[in-house]
Amino acid sequence: MNTLPPLASIVSRLRLKHLQLLIALDDCGTVLKAAEVVSISQPGATKAIQEMESTLGTLLFLRTKRGLAPTDVGRCVIRYARLIQTDLKHLREEMADILQGHGGRLSIGVIMGAVPLLTEVLSAMLEKQAELSIELVEDTSERLLKLLDQGRLDLAICRTSISQHPELYNAQVIQDETLAVVANRRHPLAATQTVQLSELARYRWVVYSANMPMRLLLEREFHDAGLQFPVNPVATTSAFATLSMLQKNPTMVALVSTDVAEFCTSFGIVCILPMQLKSQSESYFLVSRRDRKLTPVAQLFTEELGLAPASDLQAL
Repeated sequence: MNTLPPLASIVSRLRLKHLQLLIALDDCGTVLKAAEVVSISQPGATKAIQEMESTLGTLLFLRTKRGLAPTDVGRCVIRYARLIQTDLKHLREEMADILQGHGGRLSIGVIMGAVPLLTEVLSAMLEKQAELSIELVEDTSERLLKLLDQGRLDLAICRTSISQHPELYNAQVIQDETLAVVANRRHPLAATQTVQLSELARYRWVVYSANMPMRLLLEREFHDAGLQFPVNPVATTSAFATLSMLQKNPTMVALVSTDVAEFCTSFGIVCILPMQLKSQSESYFLVSRRDRKLTPVAQLFTEELGLAPASDLQAL
């Protein structure tokens, strides 16, 4: 074993019943119970496991005195079996919505700074199409493009500059991004009229992970000012984690989009420190794959943003 077969061979031999059995084995822990869940005999389940291992060219389980234990590859296959099951569930839901004349389903990704804009557009869509089903994923541009490549997102609001293959995508500018430095309302510099970057250098920052556009911009600001980048920053891609850290730590500061900053200040969560940044942030883009036609719901979202019709978008 351990000879990975071609994809065409896997597709032709692997069955949905195999994937159901894998999930049941993971849930139940024994072949007997898993066989009962998928309504086959125990010998039938054992044979199915052997068929899967033959199809995939490697062992999925180790035979121990306590039963079957998944290998590293086995755990990987089980994870994808669950993803396929979820995709089939979404397929059925979307088919049901279409057949019943409902709005269908939209899966969209967004970077943190564009969340206020996205929620405004989605709220307007839901006013017009109440039966619409929406999956919203907030993550980094890099991660969102990977999900778009895998077909797990219809659209993403992010940046393509971090991709090694930006030619794979249609990308339309939504708006320019402006940035603001935010902190707890009890921060020592919250009441000052103006703040210099040199004054903030001694405080702990909550920042994006390395090589992310906003992190690179902040590093450039410190470099151009002749300052050392803050040591021991807290790195996260989560807006909630960023705000939680600022709430619990009155001396911390963070760089976020102005839209996020204004949204949070309107609820008294943070304050915007009066500091002018010299660097220009990248724009937000509505991104889709060039090789895929937009779904009707994705087209509706594009139009709600006031962008080009779907036919024009595909031709860019």
